[in-house]
Amino acid sequence: MTKATILSDLRCTLGEGIVWDDELGVLWWTDIQESLLWQHDPATGKERQWSLPQRVGSFVLTDAPGVLILGLAKKVVLFDTHTGTLQPLADVEPDNPTTRVNDGRADRCGNYVFGTMHEGGPEPIGSFYRFTPMGMLQRLALPNIAIANSIAFSPDGATMYWCDTPSRRIHACDYDGQTGDVSNIRIFADLRDQDADGRHKGSPDGSTVDAEGCLWNAEWGGNRLTRYAADGRVLAQVSVPTSQPTCPAFGGAAFDALYVTTARDGLSAHRLAEDANAGATLQLAMPNVRGLPEGRFGHAHVAA
Repeated sequence: MTKATILSDLRCTLGEGIVWDDELGVLWWTDIQESLLWQHDPATGKERQWSLPQRVGSFVLTDAPGVLILGLAKKVVLFDTHTGTLQPLADVEPDNPTTRVNDGRADRCGNYVFGTMHEGGPEPIGSFYRFTPMGMLQRLALPNIAIANSIAFSPDGATMYWCDTPSRRIHACDYDGQTGDVSNIRIFADLRDQDADGRHKGSPDGSTVDAEGCLWNAEWGGNRLTRYAADGRVLAQVSVPTSQPTCPAFGGAAFDALYVTTARDGLSAHRLAEDANAGATLQLAMPNVRGLPEGRFGHAHVAA
């Protein structure tokens, strides 16, 4: 059985969006509710934080070390962590105060693909977008959602995965990274079908794809990660010692470590007393699985 250990005991309110930076050899993640960006060096244990003017829903690496594209609550910005400089790039749904940027990832063509979520109620009024290196913000022709999550891409970049978390279903679609065109929208996995005994109530949160093209999804409220084959079959389910895992990322020199952010958000004092690892960032050794380098904004990279 794969055992999870605590990598960082920062106890994020809503840890999310973890990314392995193979150039710098560090991990980045966001504590959304605290408007913080974190960096962790696994070799030394050294950690740094940056406080941002809005919550950071997601972010992507660029080819410049330490320079990131951030999806703040209502805008896309370029952030230089060396100087603390923020350069606004695009406003996101400026006329709707009840939505904010949520999950996002770089596609294999170097675009920042992200979704928004509705904070004012359960109605599906969020959307998915692609921000291009040419500075264009393009709405993708995908259904509206309440909480955008699980954005990930197949190794060849031709399949995009995504979900609306409250629906408990992960979708897939054919995706053209050059144009942003989507087609063949289909249900990839339905967590309601894994709930036959009525006890498992996990909902899909963040995802990543490994070198074999399998999707790893963190199940909010489910205490586990699930690995899906490219055809949607469940290949493995890995328990984690906390109820709200939020996002997985492969990293390390051989991409054989699996890192997972988690959350304390929404847990009562009683639940927190029972959930000792809530908010910590976890590490799992995965000797028989390898991840892929994270995509970078402005840089096309299709896995061989």
